[in-house]
Amino acid sequence: MDLREEPKPPFPPQGLDKPGLEREMDPRPRYAAPNYRGADKLHNQAALVTGGDSGIGRSVAVLFAREGADVAIVFLPEEQVDAEETARAIEAEGRRALLISGNVQDAGFCRTAVERTVQEFGKLDLLVNNAAFQQHQASLEELSEQQWDVTFKTNIYGYFHMVKAALPELREGSAIINTGSITGLEGNSKLVDYAATKGAIHAFTKSLAKSLQSRGIRVNCVAPGPVWTPLNPAERSEDEVREFGGQVPYARPAQPEEISPAYVYFASAVDSSYVTGEVHTLLGGKIRAG
Repeated sequence: MDLREEPKPPFPPQGLDKPGLEREMDPRPRYAAPNYRGADKLHNQAALVTGGDSGIGRSVAVLFAREGADVAIVFLPEEQVDAEETARAIEAEGRRALLISGNVQDAGFCRTAVERTVQEFGKLDLLVNNAAFQQHQASLEELSEQQWDVTFKTNIYGYFHMVKAALPELREGSAIINTGSITGLEGNSKLVDYAATKGAIHAFTKSLAKSLQSRGIRVNCVAPGPVWTPLNPAERSEDEVREFGGQVPYARPAQPEEISPAYVYFASAVDSSYVTGEVHTLLGGKIRAG
């Protein structure tokens, strides 16, 4: 296997406006995982991925397709161009793609997203909660109630709404995978609201896993460190972007394609039938106890 040299800091200025388009990033995030070989682990399954237009969500959608799943992706209207690229990548793997534009803050939209997925694919086997909002603030005094609401309504209310909508369609053998973060385990002084939601997602994962054990539905969480996606450079200063990811032992951020195989592991009953309620960290060489 050929190991590629991954991009490292310093990175050039990105000039992205929130929520950020992946097609405008330099270097482009790597999502296609050319060394990853599919093995039909998700043969003929149907998946719904929120935030699937770019970043981790895009790479997850592509690898799910490579493993044999049809994939619906949820995204904001302003991310349409990125979403269309993801759809082409899914279809290049020989699977069907469904684009669903809307905001996961809206419980009604989440119900519609699930309904459209089932109408298109005939079922729903896998739910990936991945959509997120993030905005650094230097102090708690600068963190507004409006931002607090947006962060919570996107990052944890959105997960709750999607699970509530999806549960009637899920059955024994189905899986729910949530995207957490190292910030939810260690905190972050400039991301108080974001870190709080990620901690909530970790607890939501464990509680939901216990709740759904008797129904045979597994629930797990992937909690990465820094990842090169639009989420971060779209709201950071040029100085912060330049050194993004340099603080971990690997001295670089992860690429989405390095994170997405963990989602395949949790989605695949072949790999993880004995695993539920786990929060899996991927931290570029950083070691956590517990």
